[in-house]
Formats: sequence, C-alpha cells, structure tokens
Amino acid sequence: MNKLKLTTLAFQHLLAMYAGAILVPLIIGGSLGMTPKQLTYLVSIDILMCGIATLLQVMRGKVFGIGLPLVLGCTFTAVTPIITIGKEYGLGSIYGAVIASGAIVVLIGGIFGLLVKLFPPIVTGSVVTIIGITLIPVAFNNAAGGDANSPDYASSENVLLAFLTLAIIILFYRFSKGFMRSIAILIGLLVGTVVASFMGFVSFDNVRNADMVHMVKPFFFATPEFNLVPIVTMTIVAIVSLVESTGSYFALGEMTKTPVNSKNLARGYRSEGLASVIGGIFNAFPYTAFSQNVGLMQLTGVKNRAVIGIMAVMLIALGFLPKVAALTTIIPTPVLGGAMIAMFGMVISQGIKMLGRAVVESEGNAMIIACSVGMGLGVTVQPGIFNFLPGSLSILTSNGIVAGSLTAIVLNIIFNMIPWRRDEKAPIEESAPVQMKEEVVSTTEKHA
Repeated sequence: MNKLKLTTLAFQHLLAMYAGAILVPLIIGGSLGMTPKQLTYLVSIDILMCGIATLLQVMRGKVFGIGLPLVLGCTFTAVTPIITIGKEYGLGSIYGAVIASGAIVVLIGGIFGLLVKLFPPIVTGSVVTIIGITLIPVAFNNAAGGDANSPDYASSENVLLAFLTLAIIILFYRFSKGFMRSIAILIGLLVGTVVASFMGFVSFDNVRNADMVHMVKPFFFATPEFNLVPIVTMTIVAIVSLVESTGSYFALGEMTKTPVNSKNLARGYRSEGLASVIGGIFNAFPYTAFSQNVGLMQLTGVKNRAVIGIMAVMLIALGFLPKVAALTTIIPTPVLGGAMIAMFGMVISQGIKMLGRAVVESEGNAMIIACSVGMGLGVTVQPGIFNFLPGSLSILTSNGIVAGSLTAIVLNIIFNMIPWRRDEKAPIEESAPVQMKEEVVSTTEKHA
C-alpha cells in the first residue's frame, strides 16, 4: 500500500474520532469556567495525548502495547466525574486522581482478568447508564446557552440552534452510510457553527490571537493533588473503561486474525493506564479505545497498524498547533449542546444495551439495576442525604457514581456470586413461565 493511500486512510480515521476527541475537553473546560485561551490549550493537549495514547497501543512490547490498530481517545465515562471533582476539590485533584488511577491500572493490568469478575455487564452497564443520565442535564444546559444568568439563556435562538444541530446529526446518521455516517456528529457541529455564524453567534478573535506553534508543559493548569474520594471515583471509571476496551481488543483481534490472550490483554490494560498517567502529568485526561474507529475498519476492510500509526502522528502534530485547537473553541455553546444530547444519549444507549443482555440472565439482575441506578441518580440529585453518617463514610455516600457503582458490585456478589439453592418445592406461579417457554420452543420447532 503506497504512502498516499496510507495517509488518506489515516486522515479518514482522524475525522471519525475528532468530534469525540474535542468534545470532552470543550465540555469539561466549559463546565469548569476556563477562558478561551485555556480551552485552546486544553484541546491541544488532549489531541496530542490521543496520539501518544494511540501509539502506546499500536506498538507491541514486552510490557506495554497490545499491538492492534486501536485508536484511543478520552472516555465520555470520565466527563461527569471530572467535572464533579473539579468543582468540589479543584483542578489539582482532577489530575492527581487521573495519575493515581492510571498507576493503579498499570499495577493491576496483569491480574485484571481476575478482577473483571466483579465487573460483569450488569455492573458496568449500570455504571455507564448512571454516568450517561447525569450527563444529560449538562447537555440541555448548554443547549439553552450554558450560563443561566445570561439574559439570552433558553432564548428561542439558542434552543433552535441546538435542535437544528441535533436534527442534522440525526438526518446524517439515518440517511447516510459508511464513513459519512461515522462522522455525523462532526458534520452536525460544522453545519451548526456555519448557521450560527450567520446569526452572529461566532467570533474568530480566539483563532486570530492564538499562536501558530506552542510547546506543551507538564502541570500547565495545576500541580496534582491526591485525595481519596477523587482517586476512588476515577479508578472505578478506569476499570469500567477497561471492560469496554476489552470488547474492542477482541473485535480487532478477530478482524486481524491476531490471538488475544491474557498476556496481550495485560499489555493493553497497562498501556491505557500509562496513557492516563502521562495525560495527568500534562493536565489531560484518561483514555480508552474508540469503538467508532473499529466500526470504520469493518466498513473499509483496512486493518493496517501503519494507518493508525500515521493517524497518531497527525494527532501529535496537531497538538502543537494552537490555531487548529482554537477553531474548536468558536463552536457556540448551543451547537455543542445539541451535539451533546446525541453523544450523551448514546452513552445511555450503550449502558442500556449492556443491561439488556444482562437482565434476561436472572431475575435478580433487575433488582441490581433498580437499586444501583436509583442510588447513583439519587445521590447525584441529593448529595446531602447521608450527611448524618460519619465523615469517614463520605467516600461511599457523597458521590453518585461511587455510590451507584459500589451498590451494583455488592448486589452482584449477593445475587450472582454467593451460592444459593431454591427450595425444591417451588410455588406453582413460578413454574408457569417455564411451561410456557417449553411450549413456545415446541411450537417453534414444529414450524421449523
């Protein structure tokens, strides 16, 4: 395959993941009140770190690198936790938690196969659903304008612009195929921004004022601070991300005819942990495998590691060009809000998809979902409900994601891991569905 074709395919992968890569820093930075200049740097460093994280997985070493054509980007699972940590503990605690959770992943990478039993789909699906649900208010706040004190908050122009962006994304997702469908979010952002510019919502001042080239610096925003609650929160997020990435590992292993064994998995897990450590040092974020690029490989049939390696180099180069990052900051808040509704809705959809497979496995799983999602959302809405408990227990009760995740883990152990035998004389009511199921199977066999 010639260099021009490799570069073209690499650029295609860059476009497929770009919207997801830039949305995370834009959402987090906007929620934490960063200035346009700070946002420009945050987007730049995130793009650069996506490239470095991707290279860590594309390579194949003795300790790091699964050696598959994986694309890594910041996980949306981390958005709500990072915003919450930033508001409650400060920027230093965000990066301390990202570094610590990454180091923990590196340490447990070799034995994660044993720990994964604690995180079956019923647990990870509950956590992803909780996170997705808590993200939706952020999306609608941005769709309304972002600043509740602004006189144009929830104005007709803001709301129409947000839902126009959402409509464009839906139309492209529904009526296009292949590569165009994979960049539906990016197209929605572009068209929404163009329409907003005609409405006078777009300013290019930040692009004009941005430098052509800059150097990245460690601890640019804050020196890491290590607090227990943020570290536990981000560690749970990291483990959930690993479980999600494992699916991409096996999918690509099958596509490329590459065996994925425990040693390969351990190298992949350690690479994701190392990427988070480096990301925290340079004030970026934790990273996970991007499934949209796996889907693009299935569509194109090209599964070459060289393509992803070139794409990673492109991302690293873009990270040193502030003007490119500044272009993303001109996207109006309502346009971002419209795209967020789709993106965060997909997070919920992914969680529900995981739960859908798990809920039919046992009746107890329905109770696990009910209690864990209820606990997670309840603590998020009313974080002071457990204030009467000792302060030492605040790690379990003050954060909705931690509370919901631990509830799911404990209930999964109770319902699915502790041996328990039903009374042999089961009630008549419980045997009826089994009889009906047998009848359905019998009828199906007859038709077959």
